[in-house]
Amino acid sequence: MTPVFGHGRLRLYLLKLLAESPRHGYEVMQLLEERFLGLYQPSAGTIYPRLARLEAEGLVSHRRQGGRKVYEITPAGRAELEARRAELAALEAEIRDSVSGLAEDVRVEVRGTVRDVRAELKQAAQEMRRQQKQQRQRNQWEQWMSGFGTVSEPPAAPPPAMQGQTPTARDLERRIDSFSDHARDVAHRVRPTDAQLAECATVLDDALERIRRILGDQG
Repeated sequence: MTPVFGHGRLRLYLLKLLAESPRHGYEVMQLLEERFLGLYQPSAGTIYPRLARLEAEGLVSHRRQGGRKVYEITPAGRAELEARRAELAALEAEIRDSVSGLAEDVRVEVRGTVRDVRAELKQAAQEMRRQQKQQRQRNQWEQWMSGFGTVSEPPAAPPPAMQGQTPTARDLERRIDSFSDHARDVAHRVRPTDAQLAECATVLDDALERIRRILGDQG
């Protein structure tokens, strides 16, 4: 039960609602929920026993309508309501303050939730961009190789600077750099199919394995 209805004050407010108009129990529950903007939802176990006590005290009565009990305030109930007018006014002011406070709590919680959702969306977007970048890098690498044949083809002739000379480790590095540059150029000019990409990946794996065997790399 909401705190404003402590110490028997719900009983007083039920009299007030029935003074406005005769109502059946479910209608009283709906009206209370509406007055609290849906933030307070009284149960049948809260409302019906209190209506029964008010009826036992002669403050309300009921009649059957469509198979339901419709409760209405009695003259004795109106007299009590009039006698407690100041208390009722204070209760209604507290209800307004309570609804405002509950609504603000909800707004704060919603704002916090929105911030959390935004943070999660930002993180998800960053992760997506990271994955897309990695995929682009993989695609670029595979495309670099799409213009080359198989490893069984004879290697390209050495550049003029190397002809008639014994290649050095630095010369090998230059050949690798030249290969990469050429591969990048090819990658920008063609759009390989999935089958071509798979074949290029195999070519790279085979080429690396052959280089490792030639250089005696056992790693």
